Amino acid sequence: MKKQYPENKRHEDSWREKSIIEYSYLVKHIAARFAMRLPSSVFFDELVSAGSLGLIDAVDKFDVSKHVSLKTYAQYRIKGAILDELRSMDPYSRSMRKKIQDITKAVKTIEDQKGSSATDEEICGELGVTLEAYYDMLTNIHGASVLSLDEFIKTKKNDTYSKTRFQSGIKGNDTPADCFDREELKFVLARTIKTLTKKEQIVVSLYYYDELTLKEIGEVLTLTESRICQIHTAILVKLKARLQNYVN
Repeated sequence: MKKQYPENKRHEDSWREKSIIEYSYLVKHIAARFAMRLPSSVFFDELVSAGSLGLIDAVDKFDVSKHVSLKTYAQYRIKGAILDELRSMDPYSRSMRKKIQDITKAVKTIEDQKGSSATDEEICGELGVTLEAYYDMLTNIHGASVLSLDEFIKTKKNDTYSKTRFQSGIKGNDTPADCFDREELKFVLARTIKTLTKKEQIVVSLYYYDELTLKEIGEVLTLTESRICQIHTAILVKLKARLQNYVN
């Protein structure tokens, strides 16, 4: 005998199935945007699989009382699920992480001494490498994985900033302390970005705000995609160096 469900249960199941189907296009759309920024070693199907779980989780946990649309909530969940999947891959070797640490230390040393932004030439001098070798290091670091501000910036609670940013987009039960920490981090990050060169600020804006790919940014600035990759990686390392005092 077929089990009978209450009317509201049947309605919920129907809404759940309908919502997942309705917003399934978001998964491939968001996964495709990630794929354009990733090395070929990351398979598109893996991104779609992770994003699909994010969509299902969004539908199951959606709360109308939060006063945001399901589409907006689903986009956050899908992006978060894909980012979590990418982080779990942990593609950086020990030597690659050592290079990131060395560049970060060099930038911090220079900028603590001069009180202004470190140039590529100064960083090369501190590292004891040629400009070409430094650019090769940036290219290799970028090619190892998707790089994001989320990977470099953490809150005082040691949560990745992506989680803080995600929470800021959803009206939840944040405590006054949570709100203060988030607003303080936004202020510190904005102030730090202003210390970048004009070109670097444009790259940050186009990549994170307008969500252009590195190739598209290169077309805007009349630079090669590989050069934009290097600039983007250098930006992240510089921001990490400048935000270390706040993070610690």
